[in-house]
Amino acid sequence: MTKIGEKSKAMYNEIDLDRIDLNVEPPTEEPARQYYFMAKCREWVRAFEQKNGRRPTASIQTFGCQMNARDSEKLAGILARIGFISQDHEEADLVLYNTCTVRDNANQRVYGRLGYVHSLKKKNPSMLIGLCGCMMQEETVIRKLKESYRFVDLVFGTHNIYKLAELLYARLSGGAPVFDIEKESTRIVETLPVTRQYPYKSGVNIMYGCNNFCSYCIVPYVRGRERSRRPEEILDEIRRLTDDGVVEVMLLGQNVNSYGKTLTEPISFAALLQQVEQIEAVKRIRFMTSHPKDLSDELIETMACSQKICRHLHLPLQSGSSRILTCMNRCYDKEQYLALAEKIRRRIPDISLTTDIIVGFPGETEEDFQETLDVVRRVRYESAFTFLYSKRTGTPAAAMDRQVPKEVAQDRFDRLLSLVQQISRESCCRDTGRVMEALVEGTDSQQEGFVTGRLGNNIMVHFPGPADLVGRIVPVRLLESRGFYYIGRMEEQ
Repeated sequence: MTKIGEKSKAMYNEIDLDRIDLNVEPPTEEPARQYYFMAKCREWVRAFEQKNGRRPTASIQTFGCQMNARDSEKLAGILARIGFISQDHEEADLVLYNTCTVRDNANQRVYGRLGYVHSLKKKNPSMLIGLCGCMMQEETVIRKLKESYRFVDLVFGTHNIYKLAELLYARLSGGAPVFDIEKESTRIVETLPVTRQYPYKSGVNIMYGCNNFCSYCIVPYVRGRERSRRPEEILDEIRRLTDDGVVEVMLLGQNVNSYGKTLTEPISFAALLQQVEQIEAVKRIRFMTSHPKDLSDELIETMACSQKICRHLHLPLQSGSSRILTCMNRCYDKEQYLALAEKIRRRIPDISLTTDIIVGFPGETEEDFQETLDVVRRVRYESAFTFLYSKRTGTPAAAMDRQVPKEVAQDRFDRLLSLVQQISRESCCRDTGRVMEALVEGTDSQQEGFVTGRLGNNIMVHFPGPADLVGRIVPVRLLESRGFYYIGRMEEQ
């Protein structure tokens, strides 16, 4: 659940909505056009408050990846500027679902939530229900919404998240449901309000879309082709974030390793990282996700020499079988992946490698699966996200022959998970006794008087400390490994 306008301040709040002339035609340029419609919507909010004795409430629910989470922070920032108050359940005046469509069951979850909020809307007809995000880029979804979910008020996709105020005003002033789906977009509009979930860390979008077309993945079809933001815009946003208290940034993209290729003046991802590191107030840099086929020697060297880039690299494997990797259209084979992992570990010995693995891809045999287990044993990931293959309508893999029986895939999944957990427990022990820096992310919900911190390698540590440590980077001695996390003690600074 994304909060609206709480602890962290919204960026770009210096634009005064009260000084916008609403008696003229809306601007055509962005983001001025969106601020105009924020001011228009705020007039509606003031009328609502006068009539009801309270400001309207909004609830944003996010499904999917970290890029979706970042999009929800933008939606929350816009609603906060308009005047909505955050509400953490689905009885708000505006309920907005930011959807994911990576798997069919993600769509089913959204349809299930719509059934529930429809019952609430019957009791409160003035409730507004909105849908946005990846799922809305599918034509079959839009048809289904128009035919079977006519109570939905507002629908827009991934390419026009920034237009929330304009579309909301169209619904408020026109009364009819608003559907606004862009099939493709080259426009990037970032300089709008953002309400961050955490005051001390933030994601930063550096690019959008994907050009890889893995055979199991719907993302390129719903997020469009790759397009990179200009480095000066990214650096300016990061400076604004640090002015607002952020010490850790995560650079986000479907494949950050291909950043900069589409720019008029191309720049490598490693070169961008080097520029981010020059911002003094930035203490930690993370990024995801890295496609193995594009991970350069320059990036490895930049990470090895950096004092700020965290020693953590998420490097999706998906399968250890070269044959299956070809079917997946991953553009590398088992031996290339192993050579890359070895090169990274050799140059950065304290790196934490994590990965994604799909089990039960069409045509996968026991021999193919054993190849995956072999890679896991040899690379020794600190952790892995493991998935049962899910047939995704609209992807080439969905039409492939030899779909793996569910019970066979489940057995392989269980064996893989057991191995991954065993190696993760063993890997977590290696730093016991060391002093490492941890970013304190919150109080420990399980142990009173403890706080929880995240190490640079992405492993958590719990240690005694006051709540006012949250947001600070402190040295912690790792006293005991508990399998997937540490118990520690803060050291004198």
